[in-house]
Order: sequence, then structure tokens, then C-alpha cells
Amino acid sequence: MAKKIAEKAAPAGVKKVEIQHLRAMKDDSGNDVNVVDRTEVKLVDVAIEDAEAQLKVAEAKVTELKADVAAYKKIKG
Repeated sequence: MAKKIAEKAAPAGVKKVEIQHLRAMKDDSGNDVNVVDRTEVKLVDVAIEDAEAQLKVAEAKVTELKADVAAYKKIKG
């Protein structure tokens, strides 16, 4: 799912981001369009922490998948 990330207006000294989660669809004419599935507003520091946590999970998954591929190739010969 694609995202559109932009700075959100906030009081002085506070930084926020607006994250629009987009979904690809086809309109009635068969053209590809992006539709906003949901929107969230977060403090920029929270958004960074969340993204870093998601990155750790993704990196662990990649490591696991690389080990799987190596095991499959070993069996294949």
C-alpha cells in the first residue's frame, strides 16, 4: 500500500506529519487511480519511531527469507 507523507501544520515547536494511506483501484473507465484509504496525523518523532520499528521487522523477515532460499537451493543441489 502506497503512502503520501507531508508536514502537517502545528503550533510552534511541534512537528507533525500527515500520512495518507493510498489504495490503487480502477475507475469505471478502467483507468488506474489512487484512493485515500485512511489518513493519520502523528508527531514526527512518533512517526520516525514507528517506521524504524517496522524496518527492524522487515529486515528480520528478509534475513529469514534469505535463510529459506539458501536451504531450498541446498536441497535442490
